[in-house]
Amino acid sequence: PCFVLFKKKTEKTEEKPNAPEVLGLRLGGAFELDDLKFRMLEPELTIDGASRTQLIQAVGEVKLDSQTTLLRYYTDDDGYIQVLLNGEGDSGVLEVKLFYFYETKSIDLETTWNRWIETDLVQSSQQLDDHEFSKVWDNDRPVAMTEKTYHSNGKVSETDQFIMLYERDANPDLAESLVISCEESFENGSAERCVTYITGVDLSPTDFTVIG
Repeated sequence: PCFVLFKKKTEKTEEKPNAPEVLGLRLGGAFELDDLKFRMLEPELTIDGASRTQLIQAVGEVKLDSQTTLLRYYTDDDGYIQVLLNGEGDSGVLEVKLFYFYETKSIDLETTWNRWIETDLVQSSQQLDDHEFSKVWDNDRPVAMTEKTYHSNGKVSETDQFIMLYERDANPDLAESLVISCEESFENGSAERCVTYITGVDLSPTDFTVIG
């Protein structure tokens, strides 16, 4: 599957690099979701059956600019916690979200990939699971980024991503996000490409507890 945890564009095994840590979240660590909160939320969300205890198996890092970073803590439950940072450390946290992978489709043809980048990825709205998600960002081109992923076995991989963010009101007090990501990596000179649908919701500090 074309999934960021398994990208192997660049591998380093000589030294085990230190994956970024924030809010107590770390590679090899674990956290618990608040059971009562998610029993109330899940009927309104695309996310279904989120494990209350999750182990962090990889950490992704995206440098958006000189001050802004996205950190993604990938778990054994087919999802991740995403932390948006301005600067470094817990004091720089701007936003925390829980995301789950909904669907991944391989892209085999260059023409299909180009169509996604040029037109399909950025629309005024997108349909998913009988819900309509509206475009959040003003740009008419996808946002390009490169994610460096630190794996539990010490390897480091990189994936180029082109993304767009959509959102819907799950209820009057709850917004659900939809990220559509076209991902590309190269191994032995050949490109591996896919489009991935990921849904998510904001997390407050009381919605999860780091336990390891």
